[in-house]
Amino acid sequence: MPPVALAALVDLGKTNCRVRVGDAFVSGSGSAGLAERDGLDEALAAIASVLPPDRSATSAEVLSPAGLAGFAGGVAIGAAGAATVPDRARELAHRVARAYRTRAVVTSDVVTAHAGALGGAPGTVLVAGTGAVAIGIDQDGRVRRADGSGIWLGDDGSGRWIGQQGLRAVLRAHDGRGRETTLREAATSLTPSPDTLPAFVGGSTAPERTLAAFAPVVLSHAASGDAVAVDIVERAIGHLVETASAVSSAVPARTVSITGGLVGHDGFAALLQQALVDEGFLVVDPLGDALDGAALLLDNPDLPHERQVSRVDAP
Repeated sequence: MPPVALAALVDLGKTNCRVRVGDAFVSGSGSAGLAERDGLDEALAAIASVLPPDRSATSAEVLSPAGLAGFAGGVAIGAAGAATVPDRARELAHRVARAYRTRAVVTSDVVTAHAGALGGAPGTVLVAGTGAVAIGIDQDGRVRRADGSGIWLGDDGSGRWIGQQGLRAVLRAHDGRGRETTLREAATSLTPSPDTLPAFVGGSTAPERTLAAFAPVVLSHAASGDAVAVDIVERAIGHLVETASAVSSAVPARTVSITGGLVGHDGFAALLQQALVDEGFLVVDPLGDALDGAALLLDNPDLPHERQVSRVDAP
């Protein structure tokens, strides 16, 4: 039987790097984002850790069923931060094409999420994960984007934002500036005392992931009725609705699909959907995920997303 030419599809976020080849799937740690100081090298390292160019490596064996001839179908990557540094995105495409000896496609993970959620059609997608961003793409490929500004200046309502607000509330309750909250006790799973929380977060090599890891705790305590946690969740939803509304004018209809890790929390997802409906949005379920979007973009250069894509042929 001749070798099967399969493609490697990569969703490189700030928390996880997910890879799918055919029916095989593997994941590892993400990277800080292409826009960061060492973003290009870190992106390559994250991809190589789960998709080694050396076909004898363990992860490669997981992704290499009998008959697989490298990744002859190509490698398609949606990488966090790619939209703000297109030169680095193109360089990443070149390096990946050389490393895997195949064609490569690189775009933002937000663009692959959009393509996957709406099946390549125009519309608005709100991504609520470690970061938060909304992207609207019309039929002519015009793009409107809101937020996605990162840990220091934006990503309002994201998992990082929720976790950060939760830890801020712990510190405020501890020193008397804020209301008492059950989050104080929950935070002892991170450090024995709130006094050491700043050093714990500040010493992290990936502060976005460290802060976002506390978001599920905040959501859980909000569901249990803690007033401080409820207030954080309500403000997060307000920020996300504001972000989606900012891009809705870029597309003909106020249709929005929601993706990202926060959607995995049923209670939060329901509240967010209702808030969007109350603002006049038609909320539609995503047709696929970012890996499905990567597959669409790899083989369909005529989609509205093409302006956001870097393509490099096999060397």
